[in-house]
Amino acid sequence: MATQDVPTPFASDDPVYRTGVIELLGVLAYGEISAWERLAEDAKMSPDMRTKVEIAAMASAEFGHFELIRDRLLEMGEDPYEAMQPFATTFERFHRQTTPSDWLEGLVKAYVGDGLAADFYREIAAYLDADTRALVLDTLSGTGHSEFVVDAVRGAIEADHRVGGRLALWGRRLMGEALSQAQMVVAERDALSTVLVGGVDHPGMDLAGIGRMFTRLTEAHTARMDKLGLAA
Repeated sequence: MATQDVPTPFASDDPVYRTGVIELLGVLAYGEISAWERLAEDAKMSPDMRTKVEIAAMASAEFGHFELIRDRLLEMGEDPYEAMQPFATTFERFHRQTTPSDWLEGLVKAYVGDGLAADFYREIAAYLDADTRALVLDTLSGTGHSEFVVDAVRGAIEADHRVGGRLALWGRRLMGEALSQAQMVVAERDALSTVLVGGVDHPGMDLAGIGRMFTRLTEAHTARMDKLGLAA
């Protein structure tokens, strides 16, 4: 049998760590399929065909990322849909509280939300086994559509400066809601929090380190907003 046909064995025998990884992949998978669904809906609000196609392409990329995570969970002998289910309420609550009113708000939400999620999971990835870390980083790789979002938002602001103030407020709201949900997920899932804070075989961050992580997340958000031409 060719080596590529054999699923990569899981790197750790620690059952708590394994559960934490399953939870991490579950929340990632739900996030990707949720982003796909929301972007597909946002595409319907597009002002023209080019924008519709660009947003649809962003949605397609999210679905491709979901497939990578789903397949890894299957290789581990886990049901991906069972792994995703505990996070349904969290994501539905976030999306219910951050429903965009137009296509521009949808673009900002995708750009800011994806960026924040990528930063957060990259922070966690530093404390994962090599195989899981590689999968997470591959899943969070850029989709190649960020320049489209930047150009679209900056163009809208140039056409109507009032748009900038509205979208800046929207970006702040997104950041607040996203950080709140991220903290809630970690606090509610003991095994997932163990992956972050570490254990005997898997060193992690202390409380000061976690505080610095959230500071870095905030700084990265500010940089993304600036790139969009918006005040954070």
